[in-house]
Amino acid sequence: MAHARTVHEVTYDLLRELGLTTVFGNPGSTEETFLKNFPDDFTYVLGLQEASVMAMADGFAQSTGKPALVNVHTAAGMGNAMGNLVAAAKGNTPLIVTAGQQTREMVLCEPYLTNKDETVFPQPWVKWAYEPKRAEDVPGAIMRAYAVALQPPAGPVFVSIPLDDWEKPALGPAVIRTVSHRVSPDADRLRGFAERINSAQRPLLVFGPEVDRSGAWEAGVAFAEQVGAPVYSGPLPDRASFPEDHRLFQGQLPMTIAGVTEVLRGHDLVVVIGAQVFRYYPYVAGEYLPEGTELLQITADPGLAGAAPVGDSVLGDTLLALEQLVGMVDDHSDREVPARQVPTSAVDVTGSAPLEPDAVWETLRTVTPADSPLVTESTSTMAQQLRFLPSTRPGSFFATASGGIGWGLPAAVGVALGDRARGVKRHVLATIGDGSFQYSVQALYTAAQHRLPIVFVAMRNGEYSILKSFAVLEETPGVPALDLPGLDIASLATGYGCRAVNVDSCEKLAHEFNAALKADGPTVIVVPTKAQTAHLG
Repeated sequence: MAHARTVHEVTYDLLRELGLTTVFGNPGSTEETFLKNFPDDFTYVLGLQEASVMAMADGFAQSTGKPALVNVHTAAGMGNAMGNLVAAAKGNTPLIVTAGQQTREMVLCEPYLTNKDETVFPQPWVKWAYEPKRAEDVPGAIMRAYAVALQPPAGPVFVSIPLDDWEKPALGPAVIRTVSHRVSPDADRLRGFAERINSAQRPLLVFGPEVDRSGAWEAGVAFAEQVGAPVYSGPLPDRASFPEDHRLFQGQLPMTIAGVTEVLRGHDLVVVIGAQVFRYYPYVAGEYLPEGTELLQITADPGLAGAAPVGDSVLGDTLLALEQLVGMVDDHSDREVPARQVPTSAVDVTGSAPLEPDAVWETLRTVTPADSPLVTESTSTMAQQLRFLPSTRPGSFFATASGGIGWGLPAAVGVALGDRARGVKRHVLATIGDGSFQYSVQALYTAAQHRLPIVFVAMRNGEYSILKSFAVLEETPGVPALDLPGLDIASLATGYGCRAVNVDSCEKLAHEFNAALKADGPTVIVVPTKAQTAHLG
């Protein structure tokens, strides 16, 4: 008599076919029935806390360009992971998040580890949340989760699975489907946009993270050069979508309504491609657009189109939209665009600790390999990063999309794992503030265990510097707990198995960075830096 295949067997076959053979997680008792007899052709990436697990999967998916599978422990693990689930949702990362649930026969009486209101808990930060009504529906639920996660706008989904479902007999092989991950814009509406671009006398372009995520970097450059317009990135970008050393690039838009308005003043048309209008944060009152300025938005996200306070939108994949627009717009490549004003004064790198942030970033510029991607969560030194280490290639810049901290360190681990999975050999540079470092410090263990080629540079200014900057902007003196004395990051890193060093000069920073490039595994370099007030307007 033929062996009746189980839900467990059929689901693992489905995961193989979908390429979901890397599982990010921290095992819990309600997940062990899923993980039992873990197949040799699968890889389990252990994170020591679910917040790190979620961000590692996020970085992995962004590096590979494919969905990633996350397994967390019922409600408790999902709670730990929620902060970085927000980042994945805001960053349109396709994650399939699964969690164990108590045995079906006991759920009614809510025993220990019951995930109460399991489909409500992760909302609104997932596109779809489901617990199968029958054990037999688990493979179908995973297939649907994969399809929903991948379809635009991509994002995380959630499936809750009772622990006793896995050994139930399956209905048969899983149905495997393919889905489109691009939606073409309305051709007539796009032609109308092209006509308005052609009529503009002083257009301005804003490129957002969707451009890089959709593989539209080269199409974006071709479009910008054809239009001959200055290019800005949106405020607080989580991906770089235009070469920041290009003659047309002007920098990042400010974060405030009033600040953006001043940048746009004098331009009759603003074209926002693959970005929100706009990612405001501090409230500084002003008009959304200066008088005489119109705005067009191209985005794959209906939510962003709906939320825009001004302008006209077209929905569609940014790669498809840009490829079509290049053939529709007139050639104004000879249009004069003022050069971006960048400080040209020499940077003194001879000082001793604490070092000037300018000197640290200037040193990193000289030693970072050209192919190294940057994962950054040093919020108070954003200006220095843009000046000294601009992003010039697709897939080379990653930052949190949510505004919370604790994403950068584990995301760097995920990016490095993703590089390895796709056969790319390069070192990842992760610049992390000392406050951010503590949120997900346990991710260093995963980096060490997998001997990942990551150079972590911990900017040790001894405070939540960006919050002090906000306190100045918001006129809130006397805010407590913004100083961080007594942190020994190098000792923590050593305890997790990483090579770790403290440096007190730029010369030592350069020496240790070069040594890190030769090391078998990750290195944490702790750099004491001077605190500074960031410009947030």
